[in-house]
Amino acid sequence: MAAGTGRPTLSQVAAQAGVSLSTASLVFSGAGPVSAATREKVHRAAARIGYTGPDPLARSLRQGRSGIVGVLIGERLRYAFRDPVTVALLDGLTDELTPAGCAPLLLSGSGEHTGPPPDQVAKAPLDAAVVESCSSTDEPALASLHARGVPLVVVEGPRIPDAPTVQIDNYDASAALTRHLLALGHRDFGVVTLPASQPPGPGGWVDDQRRGRTELPTWSDRLRGVEDTLGHRVPTWETASGLVEEGERAGHALLDSPRRPTAIVAQSDLLAAGVVQAARTAGFTVPDDVSVAGFDGIDVPWLRPLELTTVQQPMTGKGREAGRMVVSLLSGTTPDPVRLTTTLRPGTTTGPPPP
Repeated sequence: MAAGTGRPTLSQVAAQAGVSLSTASLVFSGAGPVSAATREKVHRAAARIGYTGPDPLARSLRQGRSGIVGVLIGERLRYAFRDPVTVALLDGLTDELTPAGCAPLLLSGSGEHTGPPPDQVAKAPLDAAVVESCSSTDEPALASLHARGVPLVVVEGPRIPDAPTVQIDNYDASAALTRHLLALGHRDFGVVTLPASQPPGPGGWVDDQRRGRTELPTWSDRLRGVEDTLGHRVPTWETASGLVEEGERAGHALLDSPRRPTAIVAQSDLLAAGVVQAARTAGFTVPDDVSVAGFDGIDVPWLRPLELTTVQQPMTGKGREAGRMVVSLLSGTTPDPVRLTTTLRPGTTTGPPPP
């Protein structure tokens, strides 16, 4: 095509190939029988004039589908992509969406906002949305999606009416981890939590007054699993993010407290790695002086030769389940909620308490 003549059309392809428009359409849609010779002739004609296929926008308007699935992430991407759990979830989600002709669109915060701006969500051409780590059902972005009637799938986030959920056994897993430490002889515990809500606070000790806030289910379920098993509340430090440096800050706070715990349970492996670093900096030996346990089952090679005691969760599996739910919703089927199980993985960062 000569410069300035616009995008080549299917009609021009048909004319070049000497076939009808309907025949050329069948070649590109694959919706009907066309002989191999005719198919080859149409493709050669398309190559001559630079026709690459039907306009995706026009096709989506005809089908009433964009092929885009929004993924609401309740934190800035620069934090989310440092978390292997989020990356693995997105990987699993894409594994299921791609064969179905869908692609994820990440919707996250910018500037001072931790969540996506409501006007961005209101304008995005979404077929469905996956909600990951937003804080509550009154999030403006969620309200916008509800108003539009966009099908939702929730992954370990707020409990939204009529939205299928993918959860893991956070409470049971934390209880099992606590029983493991009790069996080793520990009685003095400390907990390092993920941010309790979005937007996260500045971090610090969790007291009775701070426990009544709107909390993410992951935060509360993992903390209750520890405290219910022990039968009492324990010194708890809430972090401002789930990154290693926040775990290190929390570790120093717990290890400097008047009643230093002999066992510290962190709600993620990255936070646990930070606690181990804090112990090393403060001159403590893990696990001889203090035992440290995490949650997730990610690879933390910088702790070697130590192997982190942790709870192995199906990170990619959560994404795959969410992707399957999206595909089901788009086909008109409402999927049942899914609750995935975890596995306790003892390592060398936990041992008996010091004498």
